[in-house]
Amino acid sequence: MTDVDVAPATTDLLALGHRLRHYRRAKGLTLDEVGAAVGRAPSHLSLIENGRREPKLSLLRALAVTLDVPLSDLLAAEPPSRRAALEIALERAQQAPLYQSLGLPYVHAGRRIPIVALEALVGLHEELIRRASERAATPEEARRANADLRAQMRERGNYFAEIEAAAQGVLKAVGHTGGPLSQHVMVQMAEYLGFELHYVPDLPLSTRSVADMRHRRIYLPQVQAPGGHDVRLRVLQMLGHVVLGHAEPKDYPDFLRQRVEVNYFAAALRIPEQAAVDLLQTAKKERQLAVEDLRDAFAVSHETAAHRFTNLATHHLGIPVHFMRVHESGVIYKAYENDGVRFPTDVLGAIEGQPVCRKWTAYVVFDLPDRSAAYSQYTDTARGTYWCTAQAEATHDGVFSVSLGVPYAHVKWFRGRDTTARGKSLCPDPDCCQRPPADLAKRWSGQAWPSARAHSHLLAALPPGTFPGVDDTEVYQFLERHAPADAVQQLTSA
Repeated sequence: MTDVDVAPATTDLLALGHRLRHYRRAKGLTLDEVGAAVGRAPSHLSLIENGRREPKLSLLRALAVTLDVPLSDLLAAEPPSRRAALEIALERAQQAPLYQSLGLPYVHAGRRIPIVALEALVGLHEELIRRASERAATPEEARRANADLRAQMRERGNYFAEIEAAAQGVLKAVGHTGGPLSQHVMVQMAEYLGFELHYVPDLPLSTRSVADMRHRRIYLPQVQAPGGHDVRLRVLQMLGHVVLGHAEPKDYPDFLRQRVEVNYFAAALRIPEQAAVDLLQTAKKERQLAVEDLRDAFAVSHETAAHRFTNLATHHLGIPVHFMRVHESGVIYKAYENDGVRFPTDVLGAIEGQPVCRKWTAYVVFDLPDRSAAYSQYTDTARGTYWCTAQAEATHDGVFSVSLGVPYAHVKWFRGRDTTARGKSLCPDPDCCQRPPADLAKRWSGQAWPSARAHSHLLAALPPGTFPGVDDTEVYQFLERHAPADAVQQLTSA
């Protein structure tokens, strides 16, 4: 299979299927007649029209010729008619976890259903989602903001040219072109931007670092907590706020956007774009792409390397990807995708806090005797086959797996593609892995009463304050203690 024979990763299969059906019926053709013209079985075309199979680009070209329509019309995102839009909306609503959790039967939106009935069904689903959203706990804003931000990242292929340029400007100023970023270079970056670094024993407990913007000081802990964030990362993130011109966040979505941007900026400093792209393009030519090579070349964590790979892979290598960070309990903490993979979501579209499928590489890796080695696996899903590589890392919050995957068509570029490990995921079908085996459930149903471990950072109410989770009074008192003596006197007199 070649790259040019694969439909775009962003193709909406439901919309594509409805457009094919619309143009086929407009020509007065049956599935048998179209199948004979393009050399495909009618059952194969039926799966495509129902959005259950992704066609090759060569087949789409043949269908466009047979139906006498431009290929661009077949690939257009918008439904071909109001009825098609309603049918697609109903299909998506019935595929959503909220509807499937009700155990109600599936309604096939065939031609016999009047359009007024479709309007009513779609309206009922929308009202069901609205009421479920109203009953959601106070973290609703955080989950909605995460979902919105992930959509923006997907649209850009997770590549932010303006942040790359900003990072490149700082790197050029200090003469750093690649390789591990040393403490000395980090200090140079801070000095270039007019900041002094101060290591203190009494950093507020609710913070990882504090910047005094008035006196251009960045305060850091004297002692690094075991399993904590690298102090260099804290400095680079703080410098990112300055370089990117961030103001105090006006709301939680703004706070979240800033956090994503400074994390991107810090990664772009630690793994410079051009040096990383040179390494990745060479590896792609040799069909030896591997996250661990990026990690080792720049002396960063596996998670940082995987994140950085998602920044560069689509824009520079033409490879769509997905990424997950999953706790050993199976809960997703971070996720990103632009390759059509289907992650579990809540009614607001948020992924964070949802259980990962037990058949996925990100979960299987926890069952391996040696968690430190990279583990690769093919996983068959309703949306196609994906190859993923995962590795587990221990932190002070527990063990997490970091996984990165691509559609089958792109696995040829990666080391580890020769793995024989294979899984099959039927999620979100509850019978895949959410329900226990029937015999096990029969023996223990009603006899178990576990005490659940709450993932407070995902489920608790948003903390108050300008910067969520930070005690403003504690921070101001800290800055007062550490400000230059003459500066405190001037502020007091003023």
